[in-house]
Order: sequence, then C-alpha cells, then structure tokens
Amino acid sequence: MPELIDTSLDLLYPLNEFYEEAGLAIPSATRINGREMPEPYRRLLVHDRDMTPTLEAAYDRKMNLRVLKYALDHEVFSRQILLIPEGSDSPVVFGAIKIYLDEFPTGARNLVLERKLPLGTILESQAIKHFSKPDAFFKVDADPSICHALGIAGPVKLYGRRNVLGNATGRKLAQVLEILPPATKGLHE
Repeated sequence: MPELIDTSLDLLYPLNEFYEEAGLAIPSATRINGREMPEPYRRLLVHDRDMTPTLEAAYDRKMNLRVLKYALDHEVFSRQILLIPEGSDSPVVFGAIKIYLDEFPTGARNLVLERKLPLGTILESQAIKHFSKPDAFFKVDADPSICHALGIAGPVKLYGRRNVLGNATGRKLAQVLEILPPATKGLHE
C-alpha cells in the first residue's frame, strides 16, 4: 500500500495537473507552517477536519459545489471545484481533488460521479468513517485562473492547504488542495 502522505508531491498537487494539462504555468507558492498562517485563514485551514463542514459552520450555510473541470482515469476521479455558500454567488474555496473511487461503496461512488455534492457532504451523508490529515500549508500568488475562478482582482497572495482524506483502514480516499479567497467575507463569528 502506498504511503498516505507523499512528500515528493508538488506543493500545489493535484491542482498542478490541471495547469499542466491546460499548458499554464503553475502559480508561485511557498510552504508555510500552520502557525504562521494569519486569521481568519488559520481557523479555516489549520485543523484536521473536512473543509465542507468547516466552511458550513463558519458561514452558517450549506455549501454548494460548482465543478469547473473534471476527468475520470480508471478509478481516479479528478475535479477542479468551487464551494459556494447556499444563497450566495461568491465562492469561499477554490480547489482541486483526486478521489479514489475504488475505496467508496457504490452509492457514494455514484454520488461523486454525479458532480452535484461536495465530497465532505457525501462522506457525511453516506456515514463513511474517515480522517483528514493536512500535509502542507502554503501561500500562493493568485494567477489569472485562480482570480477568475474566485471572482477577485489580482495580484494577491492567498492561503491554502493540501490535505489527504483516508478511510478507517488507512487507505487513501482523496487528495485535496484548497485555496481560500481574500479576507473571507461573510464569516459567521
């Protein structure tokens, strides 16, 4: 079984794969210690919980999924996404995720492939026991692609994390990259 945390990965993995496929230069990013992350990003990123329920609690609303790009390669489903609070048009996370479908029961696998629900919502609704283990925190220079997706003007430095979701037996469910927009307006205090 491969190691759960792969230290050889690009800091912006799996987002870098979408950039490479589009022929775009990968944005400049710097690894930081979670303790160095400024608020409110720190409380939204520096923890070992799923992002969807964390954002739902922070914004006091359900999160809707918008899939920007996706690809299915055998049993690996990759997608570039936005999470948007219900009743809003402003994304609160831009991300990329690789989901290992062979680790999911049929019902959850079908929900993932429908591209309608965030993975965190599927894990919760399907009662899939799992854990979240961030393996990198970073600041990134938002390029035109990130700025366009988040609906922000650049250039600006943003903060994010790379995270691994594993199941109860320690097998990898997903590898996730999450980048937050500036100042995260509308947070529920």
